[in-house]
Amino acid sequence: MAGSSHGHGHTPAAWTGVIISFIGFLVAGAFMVMANSVGFWAGMVLIGAGAVVGGIMRAMGLGQNPKPLKMVGAPVATREPATAES
Repeated sequence: MAGSSHGHGHTPAAWTGVIISFIGFLVAGAFMVMANSVGFWAGMVLIGAGAVVGGIMRAMGLGQNPKPLKMVGAPVATREPATAES
C-alpha cells in the first residue's frame, strides 16, 4: 500500500528508540548463545531502555504528533433521515 504512508516512524524519537532496542537485542542474543545470563539480562534491559528513551523523546516533542487517518477512495457514509418511510 504505497499510498497509505503517514510518516510512521520517521522521527528522531522513533529512530533512537529502535536503534537502542536493536543493540539490546543483539547483546541479548550474543550472550544467550554464550550461555551468560547476566549479559542476556543486560541486553533485555537495553531493549526496555530503548522504549523508555523513545517515549521520553516523544514527550519532549521529537516524535510525531498523532493525526487522524483519512480514508482515500472510500465512499462517504451518510445518515438517512429518521422519518424515512417507503
